[in-house]
Amino acid sequence: MEKLIILAIKVTLFIALSSIISGCSSPTLPPATLHQSTTTDVASYKYLIGPGDVVNIFVWRHPDISGTFIARPDGMITTSLVEDIPVAGKTPTEVARSIEKILATYIRDPNVTVTVNNFVGPFSEQIRVIGEAAQPQAINYTQHMTLLDVMIQVGGLTEFANGNSAILVRVENGKQTQYDIYIEDLIKNGEISANVDVLPGDIIVIPETWF
Repeated sequence: MEKLIILAIKVTLFIALSSIISGCSSPTLPPATLHQSTTTDVASYKYLIGPGDVVNIFVWRHPDISGTFIARPDGMITTSLVEDIPVAGKTPTEVARSIEKILATYIRDPNVTVTVNNFVGPFSEQIRVIGEAAQPQAINYTQHMTLLDVMIQVGGLTEFANGNSAILVRVENGKQTQYDIYIEDLIKNGEISANVDVLPGDIIVIPETWF
């Protein structure tokens, strides 16, 4: 009898708590911002520095202010002479010219060269593969990369993938555009005509087959 009473109390409390939770409206988050890549075709691609990249800065005749720096998560680097220099989303050449302008306050006619190691790149330039890929992941874009290159990096399709119903999502002029892609024809049937160029920021969605 006591067990039944305790159970009834628990059920009553559960129902009351559920009513309270359902009656409270949770705030709705705004949708994620669509970041369009600056690259609109393969030939125009230029590498942009991203958080996590190793940036090598060489100032001619000034080894004391030259060095190697890591781009922080906020897209900045701090050098031995200047703090908080924005580098994310810029080419190495653009960063070099920016640093020259800053250093001109301290030294005469600075000559700066910037190179990059590690090559992480900004998130907006990475290719994301989701769904029924063997290893879904974000991939750093390389110029002239194709769908076949991407699928090799993610290990191909799973046995449950519907590769010929996959789509490629690309942001163009601030809007999402979807393209049909035929991954199964490409990697299982060897139809090279199904191979297409990918661009920085593309998202590849591979659904699961229904049978």
